Amino acid sequence: MITPTALAPGFASQDDFGDVGAEYHALRDTAGLVDRSNRLRMLFTGGQPAATLTGLVTNDVVSLRAGEGQFAGALTAKGKIIADLRILARTDDVLVDCGEDCGPAFAAMIRRYVNPRLAKYTDLSAVLRCVGVYGPNSAAAVAAVLSCDTQAVIALAPHHHLRTQFNDTPVHLLRSVAIGSDGFDCLVPVEQAAALWTALAHQGAHPVGRSAFEIARVEAGIPRWGIDMTDETLAHEAGLDTLGGISYTKGCYTGQETVARLHFRGHVNKLLRVVRATAPLTTGASIVNAAGDVVGDIRSVAVSPREGHIAIAMVRLAHGEGLMAVSASGAQTPLTIDAPPTP
Repeated sequence: MITPTALAPGFASQDDFGDVGAEYHALRDTAGLVDRSNRLRMLFTGGQPAATLTGLVTNDVVSLRAGEGQFAGALTAKGKIIADLRILARTDDVLVDCGEDCGPAFAAMIRRYVNPRLAKYTDLSAVLRCVGVYGPNSAAAVAAVLSCDTQAVIALAPHHHLRTQFNDTPVHLLRSVAIGSDGFDCLVPVEQAAALWTALAHQGAHPVGRSAFEIARVEAGIPRWGIDMTDETLAHEAGLDTLGGISYTKGCYTGQETVARLHFRGHVNKLLRVVRATAPLTTGASIVNAAGDVVGDIRSVAVSPREGHIAIAMVRLAHGEGLMAVSASGAQTPLTIDAPPTP
């Protein structure tokens, strides 16, 4: 068992613990323990935190009750993605977290648009850590350590959460879909993070680095900001709608005009898709069809112990037949493409 003496800054970026294959199998077959503290965590308080956020993001924050959560996007005025977010409604406040790559842009958006008289915001990233447990045994592991009812943990819907304790310290436990399968994130004060990690490891959760976690994410087709989507990607192109991140009945928000127009009167011409190959794929490689037309490009790449060479790619809907990935060196790799995602 590998147990860090402390979850110090930089531990969250550890690539592996010596055996990526074993770490991957823990995520898929038993329970994998991963530090996700590199994500931004921001708390919104004051008189109107939910209403303020609703005016900035793609989902309906006002509709959430305490203990519920949702996925959402923050967009530019042209409907392109600044950040993808998890939004957690609590009794008196709202907690938002997002990936490390889009955290600075989201924080800048908040500083620009949020009136502190309506909603105060505080960056909790340095004082609140995120310890995740993923895999078929994850619910039992977190229930045992946090003294929760296992069935209550299993019953949590995606992004929903409950308040519990560890060593008399408040912990928020939330259901995560970051790798497309069973998973839970524990939001814990930094003083107790190392002890929580150790306790979960004693329950059989195997330490997992970023490399194995990335393989599982790519397998599931979950996009990552900065690689699969950027501020040049439309919300629909990244599948925010199929991931439950867009409300079409709420009031106005930044970028709504483009999102509504595409939903009600049009469509995008390309989507993120999972592609597969029999040889290594390279980020940035072009995708061409049998006619020689460029119909997409490779983004996140991985080599899965179970599925081989895989990637997330942006691909035109009318992509044609005979797809090939063409690297900068000119090497060509035949591709197969998964069916498009469904809600």
